[in-house]
Amino acid sequence: MTDSAPEPTALRKADMWSLVHTERAALAADLADLTGEQWTTPSLCTGLTVREVLAHITSGASLTPVRWMTGVIRCRFDFDKQVAMRLAEQLGATPVETLAGFRRIVTSTTKPPLPVMAMLGETVVHGEDIRRPLGVRRDYPIGMLTRVADYYRRSDLVVLAKGRIRDLRLVATDGPFTTGSGALVTGPTLALIMAMTGRTGYWNELEGDGVATLRARGEVT
Repeated sequence: MTDSAPEPTALRKADMWSLVHTERAALAADLADLTGEQWTTPSLCTGLTVREVLAHITSGASLTPVRWMTGVIRCRFDFDKQVAMRLAEQLGATPVETLAGFRRIVTSTTKPPLPVMAMLGETVVHGEDIRRPLGVRRDYPIGMLTRVADYYRRSDLVVLAKGRIRDLRLVATDGPFTTGSGALVTGPTLALIMAMTGRTGYWNELEGDGVATLRARGEVT
């Protein structure tokens, strides 16, 4: 039997978007004074710089379901090609343009055919893909992180997460999040989220017999 913490109280859609907008605004503020060299720093997403990941976040907030499907058809259902195409559209000629483009979508509610919680998860995870290599830290509200962790434990949409933690028990050391049964993995809620989504840079923040299994299941590409 799966032992999990009580599900977070459901939020209205407007409240979920408010969380997304807050996280986007915080990321924009953190990136305001980056140097040219910092913009070229490799992110936690294999093969992408922090600047390219920011453009990717912008692209996700610029795609309606119709534009998303049009791109999928144009790319002949090659989803990686679609992602690369949309990223290039939002990159701009300089880092200043990349950041300006991101700032324009901070309060956007445009999205592809994904739940709003997926947009929040993408903002948190990709925000960390950018922040961690730059040595930038954000003090996230634990309630918000718990909601994101609860979303990822149930979903393999966009990124494998539910499948990555099968037969493992995850327990947060800084909040109420817990899920699953099996070999134990404990750590901060943010580290659990990032590990669920395949970010290897957070494995050293986790403890328990299940960490080796999580490592063996690979990283995000």
